[in-house]
Amino acid sequence: MDIHEALMQDKYKNHRPEKFSKPVRAGKRTYFFDVKATRDENLFITITESKRKMRPDGSFFYEKHKLFLYKEDLIKFADGLQEVMDYVRENNPTPVEEQVYVPREHEDEYGEGGNFDDL
Repeated sequence: MDIHEALMQDKYKNHRPEKFSKPVRAGKRTYFFDVKATRDENLFITITESKRKMRPDGSFFYEKHKLFLYKEDLIKFADGLQEVMDYVRENNPTPVEEQVYVPREHEDEYGEGGNFDDL
C-alpha cells in the first residue's frame, strides 16, 4: 500500500454511510437530513446546508455547513424547532401556508424567495 492509499483509507475509516437520507431543495440551497449510525449502531442525525457559490473565475463550488444531532438531544431539538415554527406561523406577515414554493427549475423566473445572506 502506498502513502496515497494509506491516507485515503485513513480519511474514510470514520465515514459513516447514511441509513436514511432526505434532500430538500430550497432556492440556491439544499438541505440534507441524514440518519447515520455510530460504531455501536446508535442512530444520529446530520443536517447539512449546501449552498452553490461562484468563484471570481466563474467556476462553482458548494459551501457546506453541518449540524450533528445525537439521540440524547433529539427531543429537546424537536421541541425547540416546533416552538420557533409555531412563532413564525403566528407572527409572519404572510402566513407560511400561503407562501409560494418555487421549484428550482423556475427560480430564475420568480426569484428564490427569502434571502438570508444578509443575516
